[in-house]
Amino acid sequence: MDFRSLNLGFTENLVQEAALCPDFYLGRVIAQYKDLYKIATKENDILACLSGKLRYSSEDMLLFPSVGDFVLLDRNDDLHGNAVISQVLKRKSLFVRRAAGTVHCVQAVSANIDTAFICMSLNSDFNLRRLERYLSITWDSGASPVIVLTKADLCENLPFKLSEIDKVASGVELVVTSSITEDGYKSILKYVVPGKTIAFMGSSGVGKSSLINRLLGEDVLTTREIRKDDKGRHATTNRELFLIPFGGAVIDTPGMRELGVENVNLSKTFSDIEEFAEQCRFKDCRHESEPGCAVLMAIEEGQLDKERLISYKKLKKEAKYEGLNSKQIDKEKIDTMFSDFDGIKNARAYAKSKNTYE
Repeated sequence: MDFRSLNLGFTENLVQEAALCPDFYLGRVIAQYKDLYKIATKENDILACLSGKLRYSSEDMLLFPSVGDFVLLDRNDDLHGNAVISQVLKRKSLFVRRAAGTVHCVQAVSANIDTAFICMSLNSDFNLRRLERYLSITWDSGASPVIVLTKADLCENLPFKLSEIDKVASGVELVVTSSITEDGYKSILKYVVPGKTIAFMGSSGVGKSSLINRLLGEDVLTTREIRKDDKGRHATTNRELFLIPFGGAVIDTPGMRELGVENVNLSKTFSDIEEFAEQCRFKDCRHESEPGCAVLMAIEEGQLDKERLISYKKLKKEAKYEGLNSKQIDKEKIDTMFSDFDGIKNARAYAKSKNTYE
């Protein structure tokens, strides 16, 4: 397999799947515009639009292509007009968000990500509750999270902050970077592997674009200086996939507002709370004032931070999982995502894919 195809993620399984439709070509979505998509094939980059069938027969917005998706095209060039996307191939991971102006409809944000770099700067952006949110979203997507701490040169007490992170993300791999030195990004290189796709996530101004520019070897993405109030300035406005010169691919994503909670995996992010909850006297314990609540007892004994429980409840409520256990949450995800259309087939596919992810 050639170097470009490898880094686009064109595995043997994908090539074989595409070969089942001999009149079509395999491509990957690397950018999305209003009505067009930029697609990378093994030869070049081309513009493409959706086929009429795909556009009008898919009521589910999750079935529309997103950055990172593998698709089938009617041609491998756009010399005589835009190519046409006829099908989105099976995804191995998927980040979703609630579509603007809707209640239940969700849309894909980015797909087929192997590793998600959750970026958080070591200045005033440092926020454990936000980290919990990103971890919950990442675990649910099917990707593997890595915490990337940026702007280490601005941190006065690194050991303390590392110990705080360990309380909410025990077992999650973590790296520390700094953009002030030429080699300040090298700690992330072990995750940049040929054939794998990385997504950068995090609030505006945490240094995602600076790190990506280092990986690409040139200033492809706009970066902005930090504001006087130590808050980040928003630089990235669109999702885009780039091939890294020495191997692999990277997807840049906009800031926090692009990934509001729709689906989350609380059992992995808050495994400590759920382990305590199993010891509660009542299975439907809300961890508020019930007798025999093991979670409240853990807080009283200093084994659990009260703020962590508040964050857990907030994410449950935001994702409409309040009062549900893990099995009920899985059912709620399916019911919510497919309640606005004939979704029996799609719901089964979603449930099957979640089993595949986990």
